[in-house]
Amino acid sequence: MSFPKLILVASLVLAAHAGAQTIAAPSTAGTMVIVPANGEVRHANDQATVSFAVEEFDKDKAAAAARVNRKMKEGTEIVRRADPKAELKTQGYYTYPVYPEPPQQPLPASRVPVKPVPIGWRVGQYLEVKTTNLTELPKTAAAAQKVLSINGINFGLAPATEKMLDDRRIAETYRNLNERIVSIARAMGRQPADAVLDTVDLEGSGNYGGNAANRDSYAAAPAMMKRFSESEAMPEPSFEPGETTLQMRLVGKVKFK
Repeated sequence: MSFPKLILVASLVLAAHAGAQTIAAPSTAGTMVIVPANGEVRHANDQATVSFAVEEFDKDKAAAAARVNRKMKEGTEIVRRADPKAELKTQGYYTYPVYPEPPQQPLPASRVPVKPVPIGWRVGQYLEVKTTNLTELPKTAAAAQKVLSINGINFGLAPATEKMLDDRRIAETYRNLNERIVSIARAMGRQPADAVLDTVDLEGSGNYGGNAANRDSYAAAPAMMKRFSESEAMPEPSFEPGETTLQMRLVGKVKFK
């Protein structure tokens, strides 16, 4: 075999031997790993906040206010009798003038505009009712609707339930953190025991103001309804409380020995 051929064969053997060698993995000792984790808990809503309203229109402002005051008092008493444990709060009393529609034809340039005179007054008030008695809520709402109208309803969690769920949410998120640390350690060829949790950031989500998407919002309702007499039967409204989802995200800093 000629000398050039020997050189070629030797080169091929060396190349094959180098390709067969396993590339050593880099050392992970002292590595700091940022690990995000998530937790989520769900629970059926057990509290409702109902906004009732009453509104009256009259040419006489005092007459409209008198009817509003009487109906609000009557409606409040109905709710108290139907749900003695409910929390009631009146709010949003308003009075404003109602003016006639402006003329369709523009006024002549020479005519001085006349200050409009109110044709009547609109007076109203709201009543907020907070209750955990969801079983009797349709009956309570139907009784109140004989005098008041439903302006909106919000379903959510009672404070005690939310506190209980917050404990569970933290536990679920921390469990997810531990699971991810174990997975990362194995992927790095290390033992989970080699990982040391250095820092846990419980505000890693950035949702410091809460997540509005996790809670039901007020459902719009007609502003006013026909008043039913005591002899008439008001059909009970249908409510579906739904559920609330609470989420949490934390970030852990893990250092490998």
